[in-house]
Amino acid sequence: MKQLSKVVGLTVGLDLGDRFSRFVILDAEGRILQEGRLGTDEAGLSRFFCDRAPMRIAIETGTHSPWVSRQLAEYGHNVLVANSRKLRLIYENPNKDDRVDARYLARLARFEPALLSPVEHRDASSQKDMALLRSRDALVAARTLLVNHVRGVSKSFGKRLPACSTSCFPGSVLKQIPQLLEPVLCPLLEQIDSLSKQIKKLDRQIQTLADANYPQTRLLRQVKGIGPITSLTFILTLGHPQRFAKSRTVGAYLGLVPGRKQSGHSDPQRRITKQGDSGLRRLLVNAAHYILGPFGPDCDLRRFGWKISSRGGKLAKKKAIIAVSRKLSVLLHHLWRTGEIYQPLHRSIRNSKAAVA
Repeated sequence: MKQLSKVVGLTVGLDLGDRFSRFVILDAEGRILQEGRLGTDEAGLSRFFCDRAPMRIAIETGTHSPWVSRQLAEYGHNVLVANSRKLRLIYENPNKDDRVDARYLARLARFEPALLSPVEHRDASSQKDMALLRSRDALVAARTLLVNHVRGVSKSFGKRLPACSTSCFPGSVLKQIPQLLEPVLCPLLEQIDSLSKQIKKLDRQIQTLADANYPQTRLLRQVKGIGPITSLTFILTLGHPQRFAKSRTVGAYLGLVPGRKQSGHSDPQRRITKQGDSGLRRLLVNAAHYILGPFGPDCDLRRFGWKISSRGGKLAKKKAIIAVSRKLSVLLHHLWRTGEIYQPLHRSIRNSKAAVA
């Protein structure tokens, strides 16, 4: 076998596992030089990749891909993080196993890296800050689950609990739950109250983090309905504004544009793709609900959404929400990239002047 450290143009397919990872090394002609497995930890990667000449290494997105890609890049290798959702060749393979997956990754990376639809992971500092937002999401989801459980159990005993905010839920319903269920549900109410306190604590941390480390979030918070959580999530998800040459492409990146399946004369209307970060997409949709809701301020976005809603039809309101979410993502990126002062009625004023002229 050739000395691998002296071979130029090596390509590696690395299928990451929780304990062990499979690898395949190809030479410039596509011949397999070495196959095997190594430990999925810092020591295992260091022993195998640290002292080798630069290689092209392909891995798939997953739990381990952020730190593995950073470590391999520190060793001087060209790391391609393949979008696992785009690799049907791998996840729909009827003979799928780790060794075969590693071979496919290596051959795709050697032949045409663009077929991997490579993604860019955020750095360690940004990943830590994103973990704060994700932790808050987890607490909110847990609290919602407990609140729904308490309401559902009470309803099954003929008692409908009053509507109230989630943060006030334990105090508001404590005397309303059936006496027979108090020993069962009171511990859950205590947990809901504890979760609410933890969520408020994380809200303060997120506010402090956004103000201190991400001053650009203030540009996004000029838009009514965009707070520290949404603005910080937007910044951390996109990474940097120059990543997108045109602000219009941000909506497609976040899965807020309709999919397409055109063939011949057939080009049916489809639902949005829902690609990209689902958490950020959900926050933008919530912001769109506020903008179009009863307390939303008068602005171009609101007028745009109401124009779509006024067309009537069963899905008009839903289409308006998605359309405003997409417009909002474009607007936020534009404000971030240019640093402009937000003018809520900029388009309406411009159109009025044009009509007068």
